[in-house]
Amino acid sequence: MDFWKKDVMHPFRLLFCLTVFLAAVSFRISAQEASDQDNGDEGKVMQEIEKFGWIREGKGKLTHWAEIAIPEGYRFTDASGANKLLTFTQNVPGDSTQGVIAPEDFSWWALFRFVEDGYVKDDDKDKLNPSKLLKDMQSGQKAANEYRKEQGLDELEITGWAQEPAYNTQTNNLEWGLHLLSSDGGQSVNFETKLLGRKGYMEAVLVCGPEELPKVMPEFQKILEGYHYVPGEAYADYKPGDKIAKYGLTALIAGGGAAIAAKTGLLAALGKLIAKGGKAIFAAIAVAVAAVGRVFKRLFGRGGE
Repeated sequence: MDFWKKDVMHPFRLLFCLTVFLAAVSFRISAQEASDQDNGDEGKVMQEIEKFGWIREGKGKLTHWAEIAIPEGYRFTDASGANKLLTFTQNVPGDSTQGVIAPEDFSWWALFRFVEDGYVKDDDKDKLNPSKLLKDMQSGQKAANEYRKEQGLDELEITGWAQEPAYNTQTNNLEWGLHLLSSDGGQSVNFETKLLGRKGYMEAVLVCGPEELPKVMPEFQKILEGYHYVPGEAYADYKPGDKIAKYGLTALIAGGGAAIAAKTGLLAALGKLIAKGGKAIFAAIAVAVAAVGRVFKRLFGRGGE
């Protein structure tokens, strides 16, 4: 496919390659295996995570691009710590990683990464067509599933919008959510927020289970109110002569959706890192061990609460 060739500067291909974070994980483990796990395993995981350099007050620096306020009861780790978290979950870290913020109990988390593609014009803000976008994304997903099958991964289906695309002209934030269905029956939600800036956009990916989304979304959006670009890097700081991105809002959404089955880091069985002989099957799209505390409660047969 020309879409994948390195010499084709297609905006959708670029977005496909740049977007590697989606908020969804599904897994299976037998009841017998779950009963064999030690209640202390979750604590061991949290002890490892604690080593990634968290701060719990003030502002978190998203390298030289932006800052985010850290409310009471939350933790933040910078680019270095976030990449360690990605490595720990056996996913690929990257130079675009900026940081992670999460509640103290890690019941959900959000990962920030910056895509320096230039100023994204919002000329098409009144022309977003959710129905057409969904069809285009579903078509792209079918093609991407070919790669997943080659890698022995479950196929993924976009079943509809969890939230239709919406653009806030006051904050210059673009957000949308997708319902996803894995061929193994697992359901998940990918919710993405793009915070447009002068030289690109900050991608904030919410990592939580679909059943948790209604509760978590208001909390996540409140957290984003504490986000701001450093002086000179905000969307309003654009100056004639600045680099312009080769795509607008529509392509930004469609490109993000196409990445659902991109060349993602397959989650290895995280249970093997903390359980002796335990076997868990993770069917993951992209990066994310969903809410660590709740994941391990489920793995060890203690329910989802």
